[in-house]
Amino acid sequence: MKLVYQAIDESGREVADSIEAVSIADANEKLRDRGLYMTSITEDSSESSSPARHPPAKVGRTRRLKSLALFSRQLAMLVRTGTPLAQALGAIQRQLPAGTWREVLVDLRRQIEEGSTLSTAMDAHPAFFDSVCRSLVAAGEASGKLDAMLQRLAQLTRQQLKIQRSVTEALIYPCMLLVIGTVVVTVMIVFVLPRFEGLFASLDAPLPPSTMVLMAISDFVRSKWWLLTAVALVIAVGATLGLSTKAGRRLTDRWVVGLPLVGGVARSLMTARFTRLLGVLLDSQVPMLEALTLVRNSAGNFLYATLIGEAHDTVVRGESLSSVLGRSPLISPYVSEAIRHGEQSGQVSPVLLDIADFMDEENDVVVRTAAKLLEPIMLILLGLVVAVIALSIFIPLFDLTSLAHGGGA
Repeated sequence: MKLVYQAIDESGREVADSIEAVSIADANEKLRDRGLYMTSITEDSSESSSPARHPPAKVGRTRRLKSLALFSRQLAMLVRTGTPLAQALGAIQRQLPAGTWREVLVDLRRQIEEGSTLSTAMDAHPAFFDSVCRSLVAAGEASGKLDAMLQRLAQLTRQQLKIQRSVTEALIYPCMLLVIGTVVVTVMIVFVLPRFEGLFASLDAPLPPSTMVLMAISDFVRSKWWLLTAVALVIAVGATLGLSTKAGRRLTDRWVVGLPLVGGVARSLMTARFTRLLGVLLDSQVPMLEALTLVRNSAGNFLYATLIGEAHDTVVRGESLSSVLGRSPLISPYVSEAIRHGEQSGQVSPVLLDIADFMDEENDVVVRTAAKLLEPIMLILLGLVVAVIALSIFIPLFDLTSLAHGGGA
């Protein structure tokens, strides 16, 4: 049958083509003989009118990581006890509710029963099993230590979940404060201020500048709400479409890395991710060039993907990995220096994993500390905004009371 595939060659370049093979496993072997590492493969729809063999799936990152972590831990335990792979997949699949993830495991089991390897079966579901995951599984199959590699995959996935959860939890409260503050200010401007407009007009005295500004803002918002809504929608749609393009993502990546304070945390998180992925792959006996290619595809940031691509080319020329990392502002000097000593001692993967552990601990402390500092700052700002609006409303009322008392005297 004819299969359409996407793959990466030894230079890290993406290749898309078709191949004739009797099965996906056969196609994978042929591509590896050509020096290509398959990232996805499907049956050519032009050659067959039957429905897609594998259900296409779109799944969120958090859901994918949770599912993968649980799946890899359960499968590692079953494989370690000597359970045949197809039976192990069937046992895991039966405990899942109906849904996309269960359909994926059903398809994995079917391919295993047809003679495919687990890594080859995973190739058909890149939305659930990324290139790093598939490479670790392939390394485990080649070395006869599939259970150990699955356990390592589970640890890697749980660590990624931990970091993601730490950042999410740190941002929840500040985002809630921002939303509540926006709602409070909007209600005061749109509904509260207009109730005092007639009273302020009856005052035979000039209003304070802050009150006049707020009344003007209130009038504009109430009269032009449709325009503001349209502008907000245009901005939201434009931002969404812009971020979906390659140029938009690159611009966002540069912006995030270059931000004051936040950029330093972002660089540290991305460096920790890079060192952990590379360390795990190298420790799993994946060749350096292939490991760098896999990590580049999972970098998550254009600048880091470019840097890892440069590192790949540098290693191809026979130079050291630390030489290119040491010249980049994206990598802290102590990280490149530690990697250099690891290269000299022949212990690159342990050094990379130690760096990742240290940076993840530091990043967790920094993120939590920043969140604790951000909360009171936002509360103070919200209080100041509300206080300014309240004073702008009540100062004219105080003036009116003073005039009334003065007239009565």
